[in-house]
Amino acid sequence: MALALLAHSFFLRRDAKQLARQKPYPPLTTLLAAAILREAGHEVSLFDATFADGPGAFEAHIAQRRPSTLILIEDNFNFLTKMCTETRRADALAMIGAARRRGWRVAVNSPDSADNPRLYLDAGAHAVLTGEGEFAAADFVRGVPAGPGTITIGADGGLQPLPRPRIRPDLDRLPLPAWELIDIEAYRAVWSAAHGHFSINIAASRGCPYTCNWCAKPTFGRRYDQRSPASVADEMRQLKQRYNPDHLWFADDIFGMSENWLREFADEVERRDAVIPFMMQSRVNLISVPVADALRRAGAQEVWLGVESGSQRILDAMDKGARVEAARAATRNLKRHGIRACWFLQLGYPPEDWHDILLTRNLVREEAPDEIGVSVAYPLPGTVFHERQLAELGPQRNWRDTDELAMLFRGTFDTAFYREVRDALHAEAPSGAFDDARWAALAAKAALHRSGDLRLSA
Repeated sequence: MALALLAHSFFLRRDAKQLARQKPYPPLTTLLAAAILREAGHEVSLFDATFADGPGAFEAHIAQRRPSTLILIEDNFNFLTKMCTETRRADALAMIGAARRRGWRVAVNSPDSADNPRLYLDAGAHAVLTGEGEFAAADFVRGVPAGPGTITIGADGGLQPLPRPRIRPDLDRLPLPAWELIDIEAYRAVWSAAHGHFSINIAASRGCPYTCNWCAKPTFGRRYDQRSPASVADEMRQLKQRYNPDHLWFADDIFGMSENWLREFADEVERRDAVIPFMMQSRVNLISVPVADALRRAGAQEVWLGVESGSQRILDAMDKGARVEAARAATRNLKRHGIRACWFLQLGYPPEDWHDILLTRNLVREEAPDEIGVSVAYPLPGTVFHERQLAELGPQRNWRDTDELAMLFRGTFDTAFYREVRDALHAEAPSGAFDDARWAALAAKAALHRSGDLRLSA
């Protein structure tokens, strides 16, 4: 039996936007990895960074422990992990250094470590676990120096990647997350104080088969594996009985790919009296009337759609595989069934110009989504979009925090301009209070750019 400490590097207090939102979710992948290691016979403990002050708290945590094995495994189900802010990266590297100074063996798994393995190995990690690191963790804990699915430094000083055979895990056979390793009541207290209810996370699938060219898939690749409806309903029933959450977040990239699966899911949830109001993510082309009805029966309260833009030419440039008309239909189908329709919007994707921005604004005005989330195009390593923008990238490659909304490449407009557009969109949705004077001022700034007078920033 080997002793392993699992940890992640998301310190809520070190991200001002997320601290203000007060919507922390437990590290789902980390808890799943702990459960898998336990099932393999290993003694496991957990350092949950969420409510800790910073890396110093981690160093204090390990100070009195005998040298062991650290698996720094980030929550790959949480979208905040993909973008890896500069602060979060620095915290992860500091945690690796602290463990190495005490003689620990260290492995790390995250999208950022997969994209930049040398950075983490030079910081002291013995291995980077690629893809679904929870399946390679047991080998590392057992003392295998470089097993399948790892990147290490070879004898010649170069990177030594050992690909892991492609696996299609039977998700129904995996253990449930090791919830007992975290202070669930701390999460409940934060949620209840800030929002009057408690939300917890769950995942019914892994991956996404669609080919949006700006979306990175370093963990699951372009595949889609789904649990059975009965398995997911069973977990919901257990969560309801053990922790009594008021709300669930399905952290899947796409929840419920097919109408048949969703109908069966709704049946299984109702049969077990496991209905819990939930939030999920989907695509505009998937929300038909029967799908919306099944979601309503299962407890869906809020669906986030990747609308991205009101301009078809921008959606086509993204290889989105969706039509603007589908966004309208999906939004209306959800609303008719009493489900909040929320949109992800993305500004700045080339060749977006002022006319495309106005098309997005008009779509928001006409369809009135219940909530919007606005970002700017973000070139993630490993994507077609990143390769296209390499020549335009500046020295800053990551946001410093999740609220920075910085343009990392030379786009049509600069960071300050896109922030103003974001604020103007947020002022109109969901309030419906149109401010044409504000948009006229933005149009004047856009015209200045066309005449060459608006400075661009990286």
